[in-house]
Amino acid sequence: MRTLGLFAGIALTHLRHRRRQTLVSVLGVAIGVGFSIAMAALMQGFQQFFIDRIINAAPHVVMYDDYRDPPAQPVSRVYGDATVEISGLKPLRERRGIKDARAAIAALETRPGIAVAPVLSGPLILSYGAKDLSISVIGIDPEREVRVTTLANDMVEGSLALLRTNPNGIVVGSGLMKKLGLRMGQQVTAASPTGSPISMKVVGRFETGLAAVDQGTAYVLLKKAQILQDQPDAINQIRVRLADVALASDTAKSIERQFGYRTESWEETNSNVLSIFVVQNSIMFSTVGAILLVAAFGIYNIISTVVYEKARDIAILKSMGFREGDVRLIFVLEGALVGLIGALAGWALGYLLTKLLGIIPLPGQGGMIRRPTSGFILYESFTHYLVSGGFAMVAAVAAGFIPARKAARLDPVEIIRGGV
Repeated sequence: MRTLGLFAGIALTHLRHRRRQTLVSVLGVAIGVGFSIAMAALMQGFQQFFIDRIINAAPHVVMYDDYRDPPAQPVSRVYGDATVEISGLKPLRERRGIKDARAAIAALETRPGIAVAPVLSGPLILSYGAKDLSISVIGIDPEREVRVTTLANDMVEGSLALLRTNPNGIVVGSGLMKKLGLRMGQQVTAASPTGSPISMKVVGRFETGLAAVDQGTAYVLLKKAQILQDQPDAINQIRVRLADVALASDTAKSIERQFGYRTESWEETNSNVLSIFVVQNSIMFSTVGAILLVAAFGIYNIISTVVYEKARDIAILKSMGFREGDVRLIFVLEGALVGLIGALAGWALGYLLTKLLGIIPLPGQGGMIRRPTSGFILYESFTHYLVSGGFAMVAAVAAGFIPARKAARLDPVEIIRGGV
């Protein structure tokens, strides 16, 4: 009974006979596998860092004071789709803010694994000297806010607690402070489109690493924001943080069903960014797949050439009792061996490339890279090795199977007679 070892030995003999071509094909597979591992680690490292940053810096779920499907205006409810002419129509004006916000907060806090914080956000103009800047002001309850965001950890000067001891205190972003030329303890004039100007004292500075936030956001006490916006006792957001972030989407849907207000999970809020990641991954895997496809053509070329050159050897094997399946297995094994050796070499190359990317010095550029780091942010996973190696093996076996079928169908009598 013939063994797999015998077939593998014959396959290795064929490959050694064409060392140069075999080496080129192995290198092609190794390069494809190695770059696949390194690129996957690089891409997923950045994506994981960005997602972690979003998850940690922002609330997981936010309820807003509007509706996903706005309610119909009274005239629409009365006349529906009837053909009527109405002049001087004005939409029904309602006081902004979440109705029965205290009851909603109390109801949410009864849910396990949930932290809740009320917020009132709105536009604000900060004036200092001759400079006026339009920003977004967020009124918060400091004790509650620290439970749903990492704002307290982003403080580089002062603290959120100083908002309690300074009712007219304001906490601004580093970029905003730089634009206005402010310093800690200085007074700045704040005015909203609906409220009166108020002189406020800078009691803190935060830095999130996100330029849009650091240059255009300030925090004040919730009561002070209500005065600035001329909305007493109003809030327009309820921020929620979950013990299990994976439940964010389901929790947002549940809250929206219960209270009716539009409620978004962090995935929905950042859906545009997450969709970009899908495109990035598609480009990455397409590029690596193209490399491995070229390597597969190299394997196909080698085995096709071996089949042509070893036609008489195939005839001899068949005359010795080798069946078509045996001959087919020999040449499929040749493709599998090239794929296996290439995958193993690619794993080593991928490991080295990943380590190299991890030690390349990167200067601090602001934003997410706030200080010099030892290298790129990488996400290493054994899954990358399995996927890339598996794809290489499938491509190699598929490339070897086509010429293997041709070899198995050769007629030994015709070959010996010189018919081939």
